[in-house]
Amino acid sequence: MDVHTRNKALVATLRAAMYDFTDAGVRAAIGRAIAADAVIHLAHPLGDCVGEGLYDRAYAALFTAIPDLERRDTIVMAGPDEHGADWVGCGGYYTGAFLGPWLDIPPTGHQVAMRFHEFFRIEEGRVVEVQALWDIPEVMMQAGAWPMAPSLGREWHVPGPATQDGHVRGPHDAEKSAATRQRIVKMLTALKRHPSEGGPEVMEMDRYWHPRMSWYGPSGIGTGRGIRGFRNWHQIPFLNAMPDRGQYLDGITYHFFGDGDYAAVTGWPNMIQTVTHDGWMGIAPAGQRITMRSLDFWRLEDGLIRENWVLVDLLDAYAQVGVDVLARLRAFNKARTGFDPETGRAA
Repeated sequence: MDVHTRNKALVATLRAAMYDFTDAGVRAAIGRAIAADAVIHLAHPLGDCVGEGLYDRAYAALFTAIPDLERRDTIVMAGPDEHGADWVGCGGYYTGAFLGPWLDIPPTGHQVAMRFHEFFRIEEGRVVEVQALWDIPEVMMQAGAWPMAPSLGREWHVPGPATQDGHVRGPHDAEKSAATRQRIVKMLTALKRHPSEGGPEVMEMDRYWHPRMSWYGPSGIGTGRGIRGFRNWHQIPFLNAMPDRGQYLDGITYHFFGDGDYAAVTGWPNMIQTVTHDGWMGIAPAGQRITMRSLDFWRLEDGLIRENWVLVDLLDAYAQVGVDVLARLRAFNKARTGFDPETGRAA
C-alpha cells in the first residue's frame, strides 16, 4: 500500500469514530492517530491547541450541544505538497439535532449541518499538524442568529461532488495527481494578475474553469454558479474592497496537493490584503492589512474546474478589524425566550 493510501486509512479511524460519535470513542481515536505534540490550528474563536487537547478544545462543547453528533465526509483525498510534506484533506459536514447552545448560538431543536474542511499533515504514521475550518456562520444562519451583513451568493446545504467520487481510492496516481495540482497553481497565478495587471481578461478564466462551474463559498459569502456568478457574488466585491490581494507572498506558505482529479490547498494563513475602499461584507474600510485562512478543494473535469469548495475563517477576518461577531450575536439574541437579556447567553 502506498503512503498516501495508508495516510487516508489512518484518518479513516478518526472519521469512523466521529460518525458514531461517543466521548470515549473519539477521545481514544484522537489519542491513537494524533501525536501528543501535534500542532492543531482551529477556526476562530476555537484557536490553537496541542495533540489530544483537540477534543476538549473543539468537540466537547459541540457534542454537548448536539448529543447525536455525526460526521459525514464527502471528500477524502491525499498527496504530497510542493515542500515534500504528506497531507490528507477531508471535507464534509457535522450534523445532528441542535438541542443546546454552542458558542452562544441558540439551539433550534432541529437537525443542523456545519461544513468542515480539515487537513492533516502526517509523518511516520501519526498526524503531526491539523489545519481545520468549521463553517460556524452556517450554524448561526440556521439558528436565525447571523448578526452580520447578508450574503450575496446562494446560502444552502452545499453538496458533495457531482460525480460522487470524492473519497478518492488508492493506489495514489502520482503523475495524474501532480498534473492536477499544477493545473490549479497555474489557474491561481493567472487569477492574481487581476486587477494589478489588467482587467478580467488577464485571468483567462475560460482556459481553466468549466462553463457550468460551481463555486461553493463559505456561509456569509455563499455559492456562485458559473464564471458570472463567481465574479458577481464573490470576486468583484472582494477585489473592490481588497485590490492588493496576492501582493504579499513573503508572509504566506502554501501547501498544494493533488489526488486524481482533486486538488487542495491549505495555509495558515494563505492570503494577505488590505480592507479599503467601500469595505467588504459589512466590514468598514479600515485601511488595515489582514490575513485570511482559506482551505479549498477543486475537482477537475476534462481538464477544467467544475467544482470548487471554499471555506474561509470569516470570524477571524472580522476580529482582526475589531468586530466581535460573537458579541454581536449575544446582543442579537437578548430578546429570545430562554436567554438572559443582560448577556444574550442561555439562562
